[in-house]
Amino acid sequence: MIKKLSSFIVLLLLISCGSATKENFNINIKKTKEYLKNNDQIEFTINNPSNKNITNLKFKIDNNLVSSPLLLNNKLGKNVLKANFTVDQNEYTLEKEFVIYSSITPKIYTYKIINEFFHDMNSYTQGLEFDDNNFLYEGTGQYGSSMLKKVNFQSGEVLDKLFLDKSYFGEGITILNDKIFQLTWKSKIGFIYDLKNFKLIESFSYKNSIEGWGLCNDGEHLYKSDGSEKIWKLDKNSLEEIDFVNVVTNNKVINKINELEWFNNKIYANTYQFNKEVGLIIDPLSGHVDGVIDFSGLKEKVKDHPKLDVLNGIAYNKKRQTFFVTGKNWNKLFEIKIIEKN
Repeated sequence: MIKKLSSFIVLLLLISCGSATKENFNINIKKTKEYLKNNDQIEFTINNPSNKNITNLKFKIDNNLVSSPLLLNNKLGKNVLKANFTVDQNEYTLEKEFVIYSSITPKIYTYKIINEFFHDMNSYTQGLEFDDNNFLYEGTGQYGSSMLKKVNFQSGEVLDKLFLDKSYFGEGITILNDKIFQLTWKSKIGFIYDLKNFKLIESFSYKNSIEGWGLCNDGEHLYKSDGSEKIWKLDKNSLEEIDFVNVVTNNKVINKINELEWFNNKIYANTYQFNKEVGLIIDPLSGHVDGVIDFSGLKEKVKDHPKLDVLNGIAYNKKRQTFFVTGKNWNKLFEIKIIEKN
């Protein structure tokens, strides 16, 4: 009995020593400044307090071999430095996250109200888009009441509508090539409809993106937000997620990117952060934020009621050359101009 107990204690000691040894290894990144930008330099080493003999050491970022010191030229946002090495014939893998911020300080914008129109305050607005004939399309959320509808924005008359199955929570929409694309929230599925009659053409699934939030397009690709800091680029035919950018400013990674609109080669986005009425102007190639739109005061102009929620829904009207914005369960649709703040 004593022999067995001694063996068990020795085994515990070996396990404990092995764990402690592994935990003592970590990646140390030396930064030149608090908010790293591309073209800044970092240095990195393995912290090895026990002075173990490390062999076969390799550092990688995005599966590309890198060495210290490194002049940064990587995707904006969160990056992962990975180290693989061998100690005493045991292989180790460590990871350390670091963030690259934008070198551009965003401009600040505000808005000017041009018109106010009726908006159904029972609509939990998730997506907003105009077609070439000046009709407004809206996608709404909530389980059991999610829908897609076509609206005469000037009168508020609903010209057509389609309810989603109650198992789906509707999200963002966009229109491309006479088709409407609509996301769902957590079901990892989207739908494609005929623009003329709302007839379902097909569905598509998400692969890497975690959820469905906002949607827009540039005529060649679709862009999709998923509640994180990422905006995904989708092939317009296969709907495969072929790339992504991280949304960042000069000192912040911004998540909860919500409804999207494409205008003038930029992505205009609502955010779903702490009830703040803030919009973003995002560069789709890098993810850096060109501008921040201060929508404060807009929510105060709509009817206060128990279901009143945040600003969400932004659409550009090509014929009028203005933006239209509303919110979840707002009773007004605002036609606005976005202007730089003095």
